[in-house]
Amino acid sequence: MAPGQHKHHHLAPFLAVAAGIASFSVMDGLMKSASLAIGAYSAMVWRSLLSTAVMLPLWKARGGIWPQGEVLRLHALRGLISAFMATLFFWGIKYLPLAEGMAISFIAPLIALYLAAVTLGEKIGAKAILASVLGLAGVIVIAAGRFGQGGYDKEAAWGIAAILASAVLYAWNLILQRRQALIAGPVEVAAFQAVFTGLFLSFAAPWLLQLPSAPALLDVAGSAVLATISLMLISWGYGREETQVLLPLEYSAFIWAALTGWVMFGEELTLPTIAGAALIVTGCLIAARKHIEQTAL
Repeated sequence: MAPGQHKHHHLAPFLAVAAGIASFSVMDGLMKSASLAIGAYSAMVWRSLLSTAVMLPLWKARGGIWPQGEVLRLHALRGLISAFMATLFFWGIKYLPLAEGMAISFIAPLIALYLAAVTLGEKIGAKAILASVLGLAGVIVIAAGRFGQGGYDKEAAWGIAAILASAVLYAWNLILQRRQALIAGPVEVAAFQAVFTGLFLSFAAPWLLQLPSAPALLDVAGSAVLATISLMLISWGYGREETQVLLPLEYSAFIWAALTGWVMFGEELTLPTIAGAALIVTGCLIAARKHIEQTAL
């Protein structure tokens, strides 16, 4: 049935997006496991190869035609950003609990406000500044809680830095994603992101790539499948319901990350992590509300 026929059926898109976000969180857990075994770089290379093997045939079966010109350049740029963005994130969560890493990554939409101001000429208002301050305060609370548990932890510090760098790239990725949505469908975007991410990462393979053990390969394969399922669920949901209705679901990833971290790695959820996540999410919701109000005008 056409997406418009489900326009007012809120429950199905809501459940689809919620399930997609949960799948992504479990995928993060599998990638953390693989990164601990063979390194974040190798885990990303093998996942990109497997994702390409899944998505390219799916894209072709749906009548895909090889993109040209600006479309192909945009796919390549986003693939390059994704290569660094994802590798930094998965390297960072090697040294941090999943819930902490997820909470810190939530600052990306706030960073996107400033990138949009630079690249698109958008004005930054008082609410956006307040949202940014809350987000930064949330990161500080999480970091202070981490270092207050037992003195200075150099690996945790580098992990936080890597996730913040990943968040900057993810913010840029969000801006590119808006441009891509106008010129390519979600299956094509996913397929060529896997292709170009794997291509750019492969340049360092002679020096960094490790062959995966059987358990690590299962983790990577599971993450590739879950990423594909998540993309399809979220794309289906967003095609049938307004963004402003579904946007708050993005922050349910924190709950799933906490649960996945506890089940897979025995990670405990701390009060500073909860408090920091609350500050970051509040800032993001303030920024999102401002954007929705401007769109309505």
